[in-house]
Amino acid sequence: MPDARPNDILPDARPDNWVDRYAPDRIRPWLKLGRFDRPTGIWLLMLPGWQGAALAASMAGTWPDLLLLAKIFAGAALMRAAGCAYNDIVDRDLDAQVTRTAGRPVASGRISVRQAWAFIVACSLAAALILFTLPPLAIALGIASLLLVAAYPFMKRITWWPQAWLGLTFNWGALLGFAAATGSLELPAYLLYAAGLFWTLGYDTIYAVQDMEDDALAGIRSSARRLGRRAPRAVLGFYVLAFALALACAFAARLGPLFLPLAAGYGVHLSRQAARLDLDDPAGALGLFRSNALAGLFLFAALVAGQFGQGLWGGGGL
Repeated sequence: MPDARPNDILPDARPDNWVDRYAPDRIRPWLKLGRFDRPTGIWLLMLPGWQGAALAASMAGTWPDLLLLAKIFAGAALMRAAGCAYNDIVDRDLDAQVTRTAGRPVASGRISVRQAWAFIVACSLAAALILFTLPPLAIALGIASLLLVAAYPFMKRITWWPQAWLGLTFNWGALLGFAAATGSLELPAYLLYAAGLFWTLGYDTIYAVQDMEDDALAGIRSSARRLGRRAPRAVLGFYVLAFALALACAFAARLGPLFLPLAAGYGVHLSRQAARLDLDDPAGALGLFRSNALAGLFLFAALVAGQFGQGLWGGGGL
């Protein structure tokens, strides 16, 4: 079994990640450019899309379309890769000043800016082929998301809340997934999007705890730096809002009562993250951040389960 070279493994990647262990040397920098050695981001970009598709299906009293879920997964992986490469181009000078990011392919010079742009174009074209198989509204939403993606790397330079902008960006899939399933948008989809915004604001604040010292030296703004010692309480507040809006979404969609037990698991998971956040433990913060893939799966499962029992509880679900 091949071993990864320790000096090649980036600080926020698992030591046993598949890219460092198995990928050939010649393609390893490209996979790292797309963050395939750190797949949590794919899950966090994909899950709002899955949730939107599940919400639409449950409102119709059926199961999510497996082909649509597969398209959302592939599109999320490709667009996350393209977005990360774009972010690395814009932030290459800042990344070189932060310990966790200094080894990234563009900042370290392993991949040139021109090569990174070619990577972005290739990933974007592949994602576009998937997008154009969806209904017109979903296509329009996918194109509109590029504005959010393009602006994101600059947010850390102009606001203390780039994590909120990431929330707007990463959870756009909730609208797109719903529109892909129905060809339209309704109030429950907007509530799910709002819930996701606060979920991301919480988990990306946790993620930013890793870089608080380096960010201060480099002049990079983040919600973690802005909040300081209040960050754990603020994260709890963000998560309470995320949970409340998820409940509001289920109520507006008239989902069945089976939504509630799995949604409770989602809420408990989020509250435990906030309780365990320690600003003096960056490694622990990374572990909490990664656990949000499971949190998102709880909500996805709750939305799927909401198709059962519709018409109960006063004739309209919850």
